[in-house]
This record gives sequence, C-alpha cells and structure tokens, in this order.
Amino acid sequence: MSDGLKVVVFTCGNEEYAISIHEIVSIEKAEKVTAVPHLPKFMPGITEVRGELVPVLDFEQILYHQPLVAEDAKMLVVKTEQLSIAIRVKDAKEIIDIPSEQLKEIGLAAYKHTEYFTGVAQRENRLITIIDPEILTENLEGMKEIRDYMIQMKTSEPV
Repeated sequence: MSDGLKVVVFTCGNEEYAISIHEIVSIEKAEKVTAVPHLPKFMPGITEVRGELVPVLDFEQILYHQPLVAEDAKMLVVKTEQLSIAIRVKDAKEIIDIPSEQLKEIGLAAYKHTEYFTGVAQRENRLITIIDPEILTENLEGMKEIRDYMIQMKTSEPV
C-alpha cells in the first residue's frame, strides 16, 4: 500500500467499504439471482455474468446477519485467484484514489472472523474499510466446498 490504492467504494448497512479496482470485473444491477437450495445463508443463489455462472454473496448477511433489502442493490463482480463471485451491496458509490498516508492498518484483521478487513482509509469525515475478497472467500464457512464445486464444473464442461 505504499503508493496508495484505487478502490470502488460501496455501502452496506450504514457503513462504507471498498475493494481494490484491480479485483473488480464489473458492477451490475442485482437482478436475476437464481436461488439454490441448501446454500449457506449468506449466499442467496447464483447469477450469470458474461456467460459465466457465479455465486452471489449477500454482504449485508455476512456482516450484519440480515438479508439485504434494497430495490436498487448492486452486485460487485469480483475475480479472486480461483473463482469469480458477485457481492451484493446496497450501493456502489464511487471510484476513488486513496493516498497511502490515509490508509491505516486495522487491529481487527487479527480477529479470525474479520481477517478480510485489511485496512481503513481516513478521508475527511469518512472511514472506509478496505476488504480483500480473496481472504473473504477463504474465511466464509462453506465457501471452500462451493469454490471446489465451481472449479470442478468449469473443468468438466464440454469443449
């Protein structure tokens, strides 16, 4: 984080969060999520993005244990090392550059359930929590099995 970070800022609950622009594939309207039985509570289903089926994660459910209820919700389509995911959020607000001097380490990163919070940006009267989607998908219970299944489905598709 020495030169700063370019991020997409989004809201969840009443707070602001951000993911590096380098990990974002696209920002989509949160529509056409197909429910799949027996998925973890934080995963309302799957959606198709550019011909690829991706799991949808409800970030409000992950953080606050309640489903996101927003008419104009957005999905941040994110590419992790092994899997594309769509993170459903209340709103994707802006793309900003955060200078390195505004980035601070977050003590909660050591707490197992919030390891994906990698820092906090202090900007004017705002605190923006930085999220690492790779760590997020590694730490959510049940995601390993879903990731393995999605990888298996990709590799077994007919050519």
